[in-house]
Amino acid sequence: MKGFGTTTLVVPESAIDVNGHVNNVQYVQWMQDAAMNHSASLGWATERFLSLGKTWIIRSHSIEYYHSAYAGQTIEVLTWVAHFQKIRSLRKYKFIRPEDGVVLAKAETLFIFCDLKTGRPITIPPEVQEAYPIIDPADEP
Repeated sequence: MKGFGTTTLVVPESAIDVNGHVNNVQYVQWMQDAAMNHSASLGWATERFLSLGKTWIIRSHSIEYYHSAYAGQTIEVLTWVAHFQKIRSLRKYKFIRPEDGVVLAKAETLFIFCDLKTGRPITIPPEVQEAYPIIDPADEP
């Protein structure tokens, strides 16, 4: 799917909580990993941002859980950019169990683009915006 990033993983035993399923906080780590993989695939690995003295910081996460996942299961994390505004970008995620197509969770992260030296938000440069296809809600997986 053009414009989307896909990260496939197998749930490790270390991701399981006392309830016997994937710990909720593990999804946040997978969101970060998927976002970084997608960004790198579009030519914007972390090192490129850092070399420019810029970075993304997280303003907020939102996750809605639908079904549990368990050790040994394969999960696909789809991610895409929903929009850019002056200093912010909304990235969305969908966690799917490919063996049966079940949607495990949906999530969003609001990122703020910042200058590393000052720590202050700055306008997202055109060359960054142009690298990330914007996925219209009607085209979301």
